[in-house]
Amino acid sequence: MLVFLFRLLSALPLPALHVLGSGLGWLVYGLSPSYRRRLRANLARAGFSSHLHEAVAESGKAIVELPFIWCAAQERVNAVAEMENYALVQAALDRGHGIVFLTPHLGCFEITAQQVSLHTPLTVMYRPPRKAALKPLVEGARARGNMELAPANLSGVRVLAKKLKKGEPIGILPDQVPQEGEGVWAEFFGAPAYTMTLPAKLAQLGKSPIILTYAERLPQGRGFLIRFFEFDGDLSGTPAEQARAINRAMEQLIAKVPAQYFWSYNRYKSPEGVAGPEQSA
Repeated sequence: MLVFLFRLLSALPLPALHVLGSGLGWLVYGLSPSYRRRLRANLARAGFSSHLHEAVAESGKAIVELPFIWCAAQERVNAVAEMENYALVQAALDRGHGIVFLTPHLGCFEITAQQVSLHTPLTVMYRPPRKAALKPLVEGARARGNMELAPANLSGVRVLAKKLKKGEPIGILPDQVPQEGEGVWAEFFGAPAYTMTLPAKLAQLGKSPIILTYAERLPQGRGFLIRFFEFDGDLSGTPAEQARAINRAMEQLIAKVPAQYFWSYNRYKSPEGVAGPEQSA
């Protein structure tokens, strides 16, 4: 049923989907007290409470645009996507050391890897959706063209390392909460967040540059602007210092379009088996 609904919605133009998404965002905000509390708390912690109304609407758009990104013909998706500063990516590819793309849950992060993979082979770390019915749809959409998927486990990490050593780029969502033993506590918008150590390890292993990227959702359904930035943080310290450097880079990206971040995500939770930051200090 969900797959059928996604394919049906994919026929609608993007502006119409964003109007529906805005309404959905406010509906969920009104009906779910826990969602409302977390969204408001995370916005306040980061100092972006003034963007609350925009953030509610943008969160809904992020859901309802997925049928278009995943199911619409590639030509339709390409028509609403534009890339800025791709020369930075091409220069890194030309050096032959691979690239570690870091994309936070900002804007339309689903379209970022899809568009990059039209220009170069790309392998992205992937966690299956919670709803089993969506798995074939999501995996098919995320494996379009030159994109490959690496599972979020040890075998997937080995795949990513091999790709970097071959000079190919990889992609990671660095603001996902990792599992036990895969992260450290590092400050994120003023509070300790369990943060993955994998991006820094892979970048150093493959001597690969880190490139930050996100796809800004343009007003009135006009499409998406995919932006690329050079990472200039220091990864020479401890794993906790490396994680903080990457979190700081994510904060800087989010500050560019704060209403489009995934503020309802439980970024500050303690994974099962992980001691809280106080016990780890």
